[in-house]
Amino acid sequence: MTAPLHEPTAEAAPSAAEEASVANSGAKAVQGRSLGRIAWERLKRDKLALTGGVVVLALVVIALLAPVITSLLGQDPNEYHENLIDPLFGTPTGSLGGISGDHLLGVEPVNGRDIFARILYGARISLLVGFLSAVVAVILGTVLGILAGFFGGWVDSLISRVMDGLLAFPQLLFIIALVSVMPNHMLGLTGSSVRVFVMILVIGFFGWPYIGRVVRGQTLSLREREYVEAARSLGAGRLYILFKELLPNLVAPIVVYTTMMIPTNILTEAALSFLGVGVKPPTASWGQMLSSAIDYYESDPMYMVVPGVAIFITVLAFNLFGDGIRDALDPKASR
Repeated sequence: MTAPLHEPTAEAAPSAAEEASVANSGAKAVQGRSLGRIAWERLKRDKLALTGGVVVLALVVIALLAPVITSLLGQDPNEYHENLIDPLFGTPTGSLGGISGDHLLGVEPVNGRDIFARILYGARISLLVGFLSAVVAVILGTVLGILAGFFGGWVDSLISRVMDGLLAFPQLLFIIALVSVMPNHMLGLTGSSVRVFVMILVIGFFGWPYIGRVVRGQTLSLREREYVEAARSLGAGRLYILFKELLPNLVAPIVVYTTMMIPTNILTEAALSFLGVGVKPPTASWGQMLSSAIDYYESDPMYMVVPGVAIFITVLAFNLFGDGIRDALDPKASR
């Protein structure tokens, strides 16, 4: 005789509570996350990128609050302290360029202006030109790039040839020539404001082909996707497809290249001020301070070190932050 089959005992059968617990845990395990949340979690794991972002945020806050900070310290970026200057050599008295409790980064040779106050005000010029010229470049590059990629044909050929011409054009020489002949009064602006306005427009105008090429390449790929074809089949117009279907999917590369473009614009502004075609004295600028420090790099090296370090830290912070954003928004990145 064969042995009777044993029915499963009560212990082997899972209870209703256990089944509910397993179902709940499974639901939590497959809980969806938005693309923004995924990008933020990836960015949080990049400590260098977070450090760069914190430095960038601190620089922006310091630049905005420069008048408040200098007034609390009792310093004016254009106030002379000739009593702190050696009358024989024209260099600051004391060690390390006159660094003291009253002058945290020392004073300038000859006139004795506070370097810390001028660094704060110089940050306003650098960040203003860097951000606004990037905005101009992003607007032009996004609009023209998406038009070239979407329409193709003669529109693509015309815009692409314009981009090639601007990329081959000697940008720095043109800006030097243009700023040099600018009047002191224009559109209600005077003095250094005119030069800042011109630098923003010209740097942004010559910068749009870089982001325009990226947007054009992405648009060429996206216009063949299924959701674009579905929008066409439903009767959607070109403007709807451009701004409702394509543009939202271009936000990630646009944000990445914007963060990488800002430090380049800051360096361009510093180079123009160094060459003497940036903002006019007594308006503070990091490039202008570096230019003035050439004559004193042996007797007062701190006067050259301080603005140089300010430029280095600013550009490095933006680059680290930009790299982190690129890795966070790129689903194919290894991190």
